[in-house]
Amino acid sequence: MSDELSEPPEIARDVFTGEAWGRANAYAELLAGPGVVRGLLGPREVPRIWDRHLLNCAVVAEAVPPDVRLVDIGSGAGLPGLVLAIVRPDITVTLLEPLLRRTVFLQECVDTLKLGNVEVLRGRAEELAGKREYDVASARAVAPLERLLTWAMPLLCEGGELIAMKGERAAGELAEAEAELRATGARTAELVTVGRGKVEPPATLVRVVAGRAPEQARRRRRR
Repeated sequence: MSDELSEPPEIARDVFTGEAWGRANAYAELLAGPGVVRGLLGPREVPRIWDRHLLNCAVVAEAVPPDVRLVDIGSGAGLPGLVLAIVRPDITVTLLEPLLRRTVFLQECVDTLKLGNVEVLRGRAEELAGKREYDVASARAVAPLERLLTWAMPLLCEGGELIAMKGERAAGELAEAEAELRATGARTAELVTVGRGKVEPPATLVRVVAGRAPEQARRRRRR
């Protein structure tokens, strides 16, 4: 397999429309160049940037409500947060990433792509709890769902949603996280399929709607 960036598939033009098309192409070049050089993406992933990364992340936008504040936890090279910001200019996106070399790359991407709806924030989710509140939290290949819940739920407003890209592991992780779902006050949790007819296989997400965590509810009652 060549380690060169492949041409975008035909379906990409239907997914990345208007200004998003130019930005998606520029981002693909950034991933294939500086992203690989700095170790954010493996060389073998370069031919799969469009199919496995850009399109697979872009279809997650189907599950994101309009005009929301979204935090992308452990954003890494910007997947899916930066892609969501490209295809959904109506949302504001915080790319949350603890490693300096990654945040430097992310900021360079934001500046190059002229994305006015994105901020890059260096830090961990645990450090933001109680300081920031979001409508949606996204994550891809960051941690098992049990751990991800403890990071994401304190950042969500009541009724906010965690959207975790989990693929074939989704059902198993959801079953294993039953206790943590109760502990973090989740209102509902379900599997969602997006990208039918656009990516193969379609992307499987775990969507968790935040309620009040039990401890938070007790504090409110005491008041």
